[in-house]
Amino acid sequence: MCITNEENWNVVKDKKVWGVSEMYKNTIAKVEKGDMLLIYEMGITGKEPKPQYIRGLYEVTSDVNRDGKKIFGTHPNRPNETYPLRVKLKEIEVFKSPILFKPLVGDLEFIKNKKQWSGSLRRAMVPLSEKDFNTIRNGK
Repeated sequence: MCITNEENWNVVKDKKVWGVSEMYKNTIAKVEKGDMLLIYEMGITGKEPKPQYIRGLYEVTSDVNRDGKKIFGTHPNRPNETYPLRVKLKEIEVFKSPILFKPLVGDLEFIKNKKQWSGSLRRAMVPLSEKDFNTIRNGK
């Protein structure tokens, strides 16, 4: 599962590419062609809180490539970040009604602390078990 903000979700949707910073090179190195990626949009934009959603499902169609061209939005603490480690994607489905994430937390195995669950998502990517993937994908 890929964790992003609203601005970069739009980049993923428009350009069919996912990128991470160097600090996540070991995580993205495990991604292979054919893997399925769910896109999670964080719920905070500026000062207006909004719900967290799963926005879409994509298939990885390339090996990890390095590209420093700036296409993603700026990280608040790292203004020069370009998320250069990237994979190309094929859209499987952009959900017309995004999947609300919070109601799923109690059923997700990768989230150990159900009260402070957002801590489990403070990284660029989260590997999911098949069970968690299906729980999210099915929205229940």
